[in-house]
Amino acid sequence: MNTKQKARTAIHCLAIFLNLISITAHAQNAHYDAVLVATPPMGWMTWNYFGDKINEKDIKEMADAMVSSGMLDAGYHYLMIDDGWQGGRDSKNEMIPDPVKFPSGIKALAAYVHSKGIKLGVYSDAAQLTCGGYTASLNFEEQDAKTFASWDVDYLKYDYCGAPSDSITAKARYKKMADALHNSGREIVFGICEWGDRKPWLWAKNAGGQLWRISADIRDKWKTDKPWTDQRELHTIGAGVLDIVDVNADLAPFAGPGGWNDLDMLVIGLNGRKGPSGDLGGTGCSPTEYQSQMSLWSIMNAPLIATNDLRTMDDATKRILLNKEVIAINQDPLGKQAERKVKNRDWNVFMKPLKNGDYAVAILNRNSSEKAFSIDWKELGLNGSYTINDLWLKKDIGKGKKWAGKLQSHETKLFRLKKVS
Repeated sequence: MNTKQKARTAIHCLAIFLNLISITAHAQNAHYDAVLVATPPMGWMTWNYFGDKINEKDIKEMADAMVSSGMLDAGYHYLMIDDGWQGGRDSKNEMIPDPVKFPSGIKALAAYVHSKGIKLGVYSDAAQLTCGGYTASLNFEEQDAKTFASWDVDYLKYDYCGAPSDSITAKARYKKMADALHNSGREIVFGICEWGDRKPWLWAKNAGGQLWRISADIRDKWKTDKPWTDQRELHTIGAGVLDIVDVNADLAPFAGPGGWNDLDMLVIGLNGRKGPSGDLGGTGCSPTEYQSQMSLWSIMNAPLIATNDLRTMDDATKRILLNKEVIAINQDPLGKQAERKVKNRDWNVFMKPLKNGDYAVAILNRNSSEKAFSIDWKELGLNGSYTINDLWLKKDIGKGKKWAGKLQSHETKLFRLKKVS
């Protein structure tokens, strides 16, 4: 074999080797995404209850309450620390937790949380400072990702306060952190939080996100009392439950296993608490409206992230958050987000196919008064007769090709349909 032949052979072998590396890396990334977010993440987050007034004692108590209340058993596996945990950087530019709020450090807190069977999340921002004015990760992505991995963190919520408004910069900054997390040596879920302003459902998964916020921050209210045409207006008038439903209703094609439309936190159980969710008219929802949020978030495959005080939950809040039949709709392995099949001033009907061949149907009364409603399943494209299981009553309520009944103001009926003929 002459020198040219040897060179060609070496180049050919190198090409095969690089191709194998590429295939392996692609397979590893696909495995990473599927393992981490095959279904929407479920958990609890500090922000709407504590704001930035957080400390390790409260976090440990909340971890204990996740277990004792039944939340963990119901599927809420993540405990996420939002903004306010940071204490700046040390002499080596390593990010450190606030030594007063977290004297034992995040790694010790992660060990405590993990001992309960819970995963830990933290928060940062794609700018120099976070929304609350704390140390963030711009230009320290690789270093911070390795720090989070060394602390055994399982989830990162990555905000966008203080960053430029254009989409190109957002895509680049989020991808840089996503790549850093992939290279950190630990599997860490990446939640992109730029509030839907740059239509992240079109690009966030390719940028490395496993979930992406689609709207302004939720407030503890049913809906805003001001008209809006662009969801960005909700930043200043306050997004309620129904407003966010309307933003997400047409985004079903962009969600599925490996990436989810994030409708922001559950306000169930906050009951008008002052704080972040109490701003911009967030004076609380009725029990019926809280139950509707759970129904709609579940059928629309939103991450289920509670934010109330788990240590003092009343029975009404537990009944909503711990309904395993409703949670099963959200966590169905087929991973199809519901489509809105009926849309008018008074009514919305959402339908979601389930892996075993059943269908979930949510019927929402948008009106401010009780109203009667009837529907033939043919209107949803379903032929034949179905057993109708009411997931809030936890029983079969009938069988047939249609349903009729009354709904309270802002009530959502959530049914599981099983075909019988």
